[in-house]
Amino acid sequence: MTEATLTQQQRRFSPGRLLTSGSLSELTIFALLVLIVVAFSMLTPPGTFLSVQNIESIALTGSQLALIGAGVTFLLIAAGIDLSVGSMVAFSSVAAAQVMSTMTANLLGEQRTLWAVLGPVLLGALVAVLVGTGWGVVNGLIVTRTKIPPFVATLATSTLILGLTQIWSGGVNVTGAPVELQTAYGMGKFLGVIPYPVLTAAIVVAVLWFVLAKTRFGLRNFAIGANPESARRAGINVDRHLIVVYGMVGLLCGIAGTIDVARYTTATISGYTGTALAAITAVVIGGTSLWGGRGRMSGTIVGAFIPATLTSGFVVMGLPPFWQNVAIGVVLLLAVWADQYRRSRAARG
Repeated sequence: MTEATLTQQQRRFSPGRLLTSGSLSELTIFALLVLIVVAFSMLTPPGTFLSVQNIESIALTGSQLALIGAGVTFLLIAAGIDLSVGSMVAFSSVAAAQVMSTMTANLLGEQRTLWAVLGPVLLGALVAVLVGTGWGVVNGLIVTRTKIPPFVATLATSTLILGLTQIWSGGVNVTGAPVELQTAYGMGKFLGVIPYPVLTAAIVVAVLWFVLAKTRFGLRNFAIGANPESARRAGINVDRHLIVVYGMVGLLCGIAGTIDVARYTTATISGYTGTALAAITAVVIGGTSLWGGRGRMSGTIVGAFIPATLTSGFVVMGLPPFWQNVAIGVVLLLAVWADQYRRSRAARG
């Protein structure tokens, strides 16, 4: 066997290449998640971290992060980014809570039936989805029409949207959403096992998974991220596609905002400051490249539960919340490094 052949085999089977290869990336991510779960189960008192209540809490947090992360996956694959997702969730939740609380405020006694509350709830959810989609389209128009880099454009709109949310709500949380919504949906469970918010997120993410992997829209998304100029020459309307993707991210933020109102009957103004970082972290951990052209929805789903599990574990351990940000930041750095390493190895052949 020649020295050249040995060198080729060493490169092919090197540990670094295996750990960052596309075929093993999801297995590596899943192994990391399992390792985190095992570590917290050993570091916390028995019956706390792995309790049914805590697992359900992780499922609720992780599924909502996966819901937003599904849209961010499309966006990063298309070489875009959106730092305003947290602000869009806040604005959408305020819109939903305002509509629901205003329309049900005068329903008292026998008037307050499930059917009487259902109309305002559905209208509030529709308004949340529409305003979320609208803000997403605004982001897409700014990015495609002005050619401002997405990072800068969405950072600016994040501040803008949050400011308008605070003006609308007076800077305080909006309360008064129907308790019936919380009882029937926010805290309800399908077949007494699966929380309805988790089921909703699972259905939406499954649909988007299919769209990304099996449809022409998904194929165009990868083509745009890999080389937008080549995509244009192939007849793809790149700007229109990006506007649709940004609008879809906003729509998912509207759904997430409605779910939050259903869970807590309150629209929180300042509770989404870390949403953008957490969503991007989940997607990048899942193997989606920050430079576009590559990514998988399955990786995003697993990646979404890593920040959720870290947060839950630190809470159970009684550590200050600041350490949660430190851990998520470290994981994000490692994920970006792995992506950069993978890209450099691919460039060297």
